[in-house]
Formats: sequence, structure tokens, C-alpha cells
Amino acid sequence: MPDSRPVLSIVVPLYNEAENLDYLFERLERVCDRLQVSYEIICIDDGSRDGTLNQLRAHHHRNPAIKVLGLSRNFGKELALSAGLDYASGDAVVPIDADLQDPPELLELLMAKWRQGYDVVLATRRSRAGESWLKRLTASGFYKTIGRMSPISIPSNTGDFRLMDRRVVEVLQQMPERTRFMKGLFAWVGFRQTAVEYDRQPRYRGRTSWNYWRLWNFAVDGLTSFSLLPLKVWSYVGLLISALAFSYATFLVVRTVLFGVDLPGFASIMVAILFIGGIQLISLGVLGEYLGRVYEEVKGRPLYIVRDRYGFEGDRLPSGFKDDVSR
Repeated sequence: MPDSRPVLSIVVPLYNEAENLDYLFERLERVCDRLQVSYEIICIDDGSRDGTLNQLRAHHHRNPAIKVLGLSRNFGKELALSAGLDYASGDAVVPIDADLQDPPELLELLMAKWRQGYDVVLATRRSRAGESWLKRLTASGFYKTIGRMSPISIPSNTGDFRLMDRRVVEVLQQMPERTRFMKGLFAWVGFRQTAVEYDRQPRYRGRTSWNYWRLWNFAVDGLTSFSLLPLKVWSYVGLLISALAFSYATFLVVRTVLFGVDLPGFASIMVAILFIGGIQLISLGVLGEYLGRVYEEVKGRPLYIVRDRYGFEGDRLPSGFKDDVSR
């Protein structure tokens, strides 16, 4: 890293957030000025289709501390965030969303906790304003489910908004997996952690791109990345079904010996066939989820490709990177 490495790196993944940028930078710069530390704001344009990248370039020319990575297409928030962490060079790194639901003013409290010696300072949501009851219910159910299924303790009501020490970020940079559930990776690395609570605000402007289908796939990625229980459970399901089938077969044999042969029931046979067939299809689907993720890993494609880079000309690229800016 260059000798002028900043104290604070703020990582902002963006997708179609043009109408939020002016207010976002106004609040971020105001907070950074109050902190009186050297800083950089690394913005990752994840293939936006509006004027996000053009506005980011304009803000970079206005304030060189705002650095911009333009990805070659939309890779998804998890990989855009990974790109920002790879390029962040500060002693403390804070990911934050551009929709201003997570208040930039909380940075002062996060930095104060970091100076007390904590490696990770979590920002835990005390309330979630602007979200429907269904989204709050499903979010709560997801955190409870993954908390029981995963051997890694993943904090509930905690998103990507947190402060991480340089050592934590360097460990995260060593993780090459392509199906990335960042909340799980943040928890997996461990280190000394603490949490501060805050009230999450409604989105400032625009509409979120996270519909329920994307949230469902995100939840599946999290469960399959940090739990083998969906694979293991089918061994016990098969054992249970086999025991029930053996018990029923024993009952039929005993009944036939005692009372003779009666006409088999068509309905019971169809129910049994459909039930077993459904169980088999579900188990194949679970196996397919894990096999698909193995397939993605073994291909070894880059996590992301950087098309444009502004503000990094004098910086050394992250370890293992070439000037083609792909990983």
C-alpha cells in the first residue's frame, strides 16, 4: 500500500442510484470532515443503466477522495462489494449502501468503538422503518433459520453496514469462493467484535431492485454456503420412510396370514407412489443446489471484471491482480 494510505475507506456498491448520489456524498463528506481523518470513498458501479457512472465521475473530479470502479456488467451486490473490499486500502473499512437507509452519521460511533480496540463493529438494526410487515417477517425467519442450521453464528438484523479493521479485510480478500454470502463471510472470520444499535430509515429515493424472488435466491445462497444440514437431513428422511414402509409391510403380512387376501386399494397405492416420488424430487433438488455451486466454483472464472477505474492511478493494485483489473 502507498505510504499515504487513508485511515478510513468507505465502500459503496451502486446499481441505478443516480438520484441518491448528491445527498449521499454530502452526508458522507460532512461526517468525514468531522472525524478529521484521511479517507477514501470507493464507489463500485455494478453495471448501472442510468446516469450513475457519469455522476460518479463528476464527483471524483470534484473530490479526488471519491474513487470509482466501473464493472463491465451487473455482477450482483455481493461481488460488487467484494470488488470494493479488494481495492480498499484504509486502516478501517466500512461498507454502506447508497440508498441512505443506513445513516452515514453512525460512522462516528463505529470509529469510536474501533479506536477502543475492536476489530469488527456491527451496526445492528433496532427498527426497520419503511419495510412491509411481510419483509420484516421473512427477514426475521431467515435469520432464525440460518442461525439454527449453520455452525457459524450469523448476527440477526445486521446487514453489510459495519466497520472492519484492516486485518479482517485482508482475510476476506483471501477467500476465493464465487457464491458469496457476505454476511456469512463477515461472521466466519471472527475477530474481536462488538455491536451498536440504530434505527434504519426508509429509502431516500428510488426503488430497490431486491424483489422477493431475488431475496429468496439470496436466502438459498446463504443456507447452502454455510450449512450442510439440507444435505444431511435427507438421510434421516429416507431412514424414516424406510422404517414406515417396513412397518406397513409387516402389518400387511400379518393381516394376510390372519384374515386372508383382500383387494388392494388403488387410492393408497397412488398416495404412496406420489409421496415417495415427491420426496425423491425434493432430495434431487437439494442435491442440485449444492452441485450447481460446486460447478460454479470449479470453472474458476473471475469474480468480477473492472472496465473503468478512476482515482486509483497512483495506488498499487490489490495483491494478485494484474492491470487487466479482473479477478
